Amino acid sequence: QVHLVESGGGSVQAGGSLRVSCAGSGFSYSTYCLGWFRRVPGKEREEVALIDTFGRTTYAHSVKGRFTIDKDTAENILNLQMNSLKAEDTGVYYCAAERGPICSDYDSDYTHWGQGTQVTVSS
Repeated sequence: QVHLVESGGGSVQAGGSLRVSCAGSGFSYSTYCLGWFRRVPGKEREEVALIDTFGRTTYAHSVKGRFTIDKDTAENILNLQMNSLKAEDTGVYYCAAERGPICSDYDSDYTHWGQGTQVTVSS
């Protein structure tokens, strides 16, 4: 059974950095598309970053150049390094997984989700 558990997150001042991680079990990170999504107050859940089975990454325009997604397929760990954080990055961050190789931009296409972790950026 596929299981995802996020860790990290927390509170930071604007301009600071945080790292969130996602530990997976029951499947191999090398054969699944993996992503980070977030739900910010007043908005629908949105894509943040994706990494496909080939290691190719895509980012939302709002985080490009500030966030980095990476994965450790040996340990089944997915990370999101967030730098230069802004108040508008505040929200609940979720990791998601779906069979690869191609990643969908739509959260409805992802079957497996973590429980979410809160990221709060104060201005």
